Amino acid sequence: MTAGLRFFRAMTAMVYLMAAVGALAGMGLFCLFLVAVKDLPRVPEPIGRINDTPATEIFSADGQRILTIGGRETVALDDVSYPFIQAILATEDHRFWEHRGVNKIRTIKALWITLFESGRIQGASTITQQLAKNLFFSFERTWLRKFRELLVALQIEAQFSKQEILEAYVNQIPFGVGAYGIGEAARTFFGKSAGELNLAEASLLAGLPKSPTRYNPFRYPERARVRQQVVLKRMVTAGMISHEEAIEAEAVSVDLRTQGRSLRVDSYFLDAVMKSLEETYSPEVVYHGGLRVYTTLDAGMQQQAEKALQQGIAELESQMDMTHRTEDTAVEDDNGLQGALVAVDVNTGAVKALVGGRDFFQTPYNRALQDNRQPGSGFKPFLYYGVLESLDKTPADVMVDQPVSIPVAGKPPWKPRNFRRTYDGPMVIKKAFTESVNTIAAQLVSAVGPEAVIHTARRCGITSPLNPVYSVALGTFGVSPLEMAAAYATFASGGVRHPPYWIRRVEDVSGRVLEEHIITGERVLNASINFQLVDMMAGVIDNGTGNVVRRMGFALPAAGKTGTTNDYNDAWFTGFTPNLSTSVWVGFDRGQGMRDKNGAGITGGRGAAPIWAQFMKQATDGEPPRAFMAPPDIYFKKVNPETGSLAGFWTRDPVTVAMRKGQP
Repeated sequence: MTAGLRFFRAMTAMVYLMAAVGALAGMGLFCLFLVAVKDLPRVPEPIGRINDTPATEIFSADGQRILTIGGRETVALDDVSYPFIQAILATEDHRFWEHRGVNKIRTIKALWITLFESGRIQGASTITQQLAKNLFFSFERTWLRKFRELLVALQIEAQFSKQEILEAYVNQIPFGVGAYGIGEAARTFFGKSAGELNLAEASLLAGLPKSPTRYNPFRYPERARVRQQVVLKRMVTAGMISHEEAIEAEAVSVDLRTQGRSLRVDSYFLDAVMKSLEETYSPEVVYHGGLRVYTTLDAGMQQQAEKALQQGIAELESQMDMTHRTEDTAVEDDNGLQGALVAVDVNTGAVKALVGGRDFFQTPYNRALQDNRQPGSGFKPFLYYGVLESLDKTPADVMVDQPVSIPVAGKPPWKPRNFRRTYDGPMVIKKAFTESVNTIAAQLVSAVGPEAVIHTARRCGITSPLNPVYSVALGTFGVSPLEMAAAYATFASGGVRHPPYWIRRVEDVSGRVLEEHIITGERVLNASINFQLVDMMAGVIDNGTGNVVRRMGFALPAAGKTGTTNDYNDAWFTGFTPNLSTSVWVGFDRGQGMRDKNGAGITGGRGAAPIWAQFMKQATDGEPPRAFMAPPDIYFKKVNPETGSLAGFWTRDPVTVAMRKGQP
């Protein structure tokens, strides 16, 4: 056989093979088409009705609607400023006037990534395709859904003019903070109509839909400005404005409208809810999907928390020397004295109230969720539980309050001091706890080891980073008020941990349950040892560093712990009744020390405990007294506070301690 004949036969086989592959591919595409066109949604007439999707509604625990996301106002395209039209086209779809619903180059690139890069679904949506998304009530990001959206986009392009499509689109864009569509966005952010937007304002708004929460100019003005610059550059590249016009717009100081309090209700709580929803379902679903979200919020309790925190901080400021602060406070991000409060249902983990600062609209930074504040002595309960559990000590055992120097390998000795800079000698462990004696806590962590402290904290639900060093027992690693409230709720429940949550149930537009929180508790602490600890924590309120709670008139059975950090940078009080666990933090964002006009430091008992007491008095108003339930093996005895021996009628200031059977 000649070489030419062999070559001819090989080429013939190749042609047949390619024809077969092409036929199979064609059949595959045809089958794909048949699957995709099945049950395609109908495009409404007129196209503006595509925006008639139901609003997402968020409800409090008692069924009260507290936020609606969606109500839309339709603005005619002729009534929208031309700079905004240019800005949104440059940002979202600069070839909008040229294509027929599909950007072929971007689609091929996205298809390649979707097919050949495992785990990635790449979008290449045109404005028309983004409109088509609103007709689908499944929020799965799959290649089949993307293909079906493409088919609907082609239908939209064939049925309506470009002007009609663009008008429908600008009236459905989510801009964040409840603003939906260009009309509402212009009023919300600038207090003007959509037709009055200048280039600087239009380019700022056009950058928001990519991530309304991340680029929220009320909360993140610098991020929004950087995003605005991206929009202006795209407008220059697309030939819509000149380079000089872009520079001029960048230099314009954009005056945002002062947010009214009616814009967001209970905003720190809803801020947490919105973030959770967007992370789980994406902003597209949250703003377009008609979700019904049932939260754990107690609206009355939330208002009481906000009021108690604001009044308490104002009272503190009247006592403090506000000039006694470091020189670097004269900067834009100094928000003054701040605070946070979180209240958690002991028996479920439901977050009933959450306040992350004095005023959401001035400082939306949510301090209730940030794990960067040291709790000080508020961390000691995790140490003392470990001591009672691992060292088999009792609240009646005696320790000595004295100067200590604890060796640390490779470092100078650790020499913690008491805040009062005095030493009281021998005392029982319960007294050392209620009076928050640092030197005794240091001796105990040296004996039990920092790992035991961390182990208890983790069991109770503390998730923030903790290093196994001795000072962890004195609260030198940052935690959040939410963590502290939830962890203390574990003590209040008798040692059963319930993870905190704020979303009870989410339903889609047709009532199908997308998620539902099932209450589950896990026993993580020994009930009897836990009760001994709770009894000591009750002593903090009755006779110790948190006694201001009783002086302010809160009479229900309660337990808790104060916390104060070095230089008085942080003041904490976290405490609980059998039903409600609440944590309060007060301090400056930039960590300056808190001192009164006489130079005295503001402690947890002075700064945070009064706010806790004021809130808890209102939050538990009308509740009957309910004691913490003692396990059957617990008994009580009165002891001498210095020797631990059984107290007699002659003993001065005896201490009542909870003991387990078998303990002397």
